[in-house]
Amino acid sequence: MTLLLAGDIGGTKTILRLVKTSDSSTHTIYQESYHSADFPDLVPIVQQFLMKADTPIPEKACFAIAGPIVKNTAKLTNLVWFLDTERLQQELGIRHISLINDFAAIGYGILGLQKQDLHTLQVGKPQPETPIGIIGAGTGLGQGFLIKQGNHYQVFPSEGGHADFAPRNEIEFQLLRYLLGKHDIQRVSVERVVSGMGIVAIYQFLRDRKFAAESPHIAQIVRTWEQEAGQEEKSVDPGAAIGTAALQGSDRLSEQTLQLFIEAYGAEAGNLALKLLPYGGLYIAGGIAPKILPLIQNSGFLLNFTQKGRMRRLLEEIPVYIILNPQVGLIGAALCAARL
Repeated sequence: MTLLLAGDIGGTKTILRLVKTSDSSTHTIYQESYHSADFPDLVPIVQQFLMKADTPIPEKACFAIAGPIVKNTAKLTNLVWFLDTERLQQELGIRHISLINDFAAIGYGILGLQKQDLHTLQVGKPQPETPIGIIGAGTGLGQGFLIKQGNHYQVFPSEGGHADFAPRNEIEFQLLRYLLGKHDIQRVSVERVVSGMGIVAIYQFLRDRKFAAESPHIAQIVRTWEQEAGQEEKSVDPGAAIGTAALQGSDRLSEQTLQLFIEAYGAEAGNLALKLLPYGGLYIAGGIAPKILPLIQNSGFLLNFTQKGRMRRLLEEIPVYIILNPQVGLIGAALCAARL
């Protein structure tokens, strides 16, 4: 048995998991969550965690980081932490430590998911040995893919979420012009539309263009969020409130917002699928999709995913899954550690 440490390191929360693995099985023996800002660095969190776990020092560790990894180092976006694998190995006494991007960790995590961790949106015609695609709307829009190499898959993150937003109808062209003018910018990335901030942006667009009247409850939440612009911590989450109202059918403007969001999400997922032809499956990650699953099932996600002219039949053969397990990144970090 090998003792492994997996971590999901974010600006808000750090989750650590201690795992025992062998050739035939893997099981979690201890897990703990910490508020990242309460600590000056990752090292004291890990030390406190291992002391509580009361186990030997793990042989290997992999930490998924919410930010880019450059030459085995990482600087977190919302923290003053600077992580370096060599320093971490020395201070923690762990022989092998790897830092990976959090979306790459999701890529590895896909390989460890069980049937109950997934919702099948489109059965398709799965083909072994073919690429696997990942797209995930959350705070931003992550994209990546896996390629089979020998007996293993290699994971490749990308910055596809920063590609141009491509409007396809009059309302999306109006949304594009609205965002260009509102932010005084020269281009709009797809992440500005297909993400948590995109939900709020779509709501503001529909509100300002008088597509439907606001409800007092959602209006107050969005106004509070707008007034707190520039503050690191907000007191409200308008994206979540809009999503809940749309699910409940209690606010017409929120329903229209999610309809437009889901259509754009499906279209961008289809764009990624055209580039990769991921007959190994296209996996929808991120925190938004599981929360609005009934809307994704009943709205135009798959219609817009497959609506690619002559390529429609190809896209109808690609399996599409929504990841339901919120700890897929932690699963991936453990699998990555096992490979060190």
